[in-house]
Amino acid sequence: MLGTVNRVLMALAGLLLLTLGGSVLAVGLGAPPPSWWIHNGRHDVLLTPAERTHWRDAGWWWPTVLGALAVLFLLSLWWLTAQLRRRRLTEVVVDTGDGESALLRGRALETVLTADAAHQEGVSHAQAVLRGTRTAPEVRVWLQLEPDVAPEAALRDLTNQALTHARNSAALPRLPAEVRLTSVKHRAERVT
Repeated sequence: MLGTVNRVLMALAGLLLLTLGGSVLAVGLGAPPPSWWIHNGRHDVLLTPAERTHWRDAGWWWPTVLGALAVLFLLSLWWLTAQLRRRRLTEVVVDTGDGESALLRGRALETVLTADAAHQEGVSHAQAVLRGTRTAPEVRVWLQLEPDVAPEAALRDLTNQALTHARNSAALPRLPAEVRLTSVKHRAERVT
């Protein structure tokens, strides 16, 4: 969802800036101002003294301005922290069976998953990334398959071997996975 929010916010901000910037540039170069333009000519100032002080005495003006700026600031801060948040899971909680729990490093589980998946027959390259929460991890796996490997067989082997091994070794009740399969690019074989 964050990716969609990012795209929409960036598209709206870009469209707004492009429209305003293009209009300012066009009016500055001598083009007639558009109908929605707030000034009449290229030598008008952005805010006249009358426009700057028009709402100063109204009791609702400053609370409205400060409230809108506070909301804008909080939304910007939320967006910035969402961008800086880690995407990978750093540790997984493992039930040790004696009422206690241990922490398994996320990178260690990713490395084991990647190695197990890469050793499958017909897999050229593999990569695994853990996501989700510490108690309910999810994995995203990318497999690059050799040209003669059936995707169904590669997916079945990954599920039966690497994912089952990772789930059992970390004592996880379930380990949802998203698997993306691609094939190795190869040149066409010449038939004689």
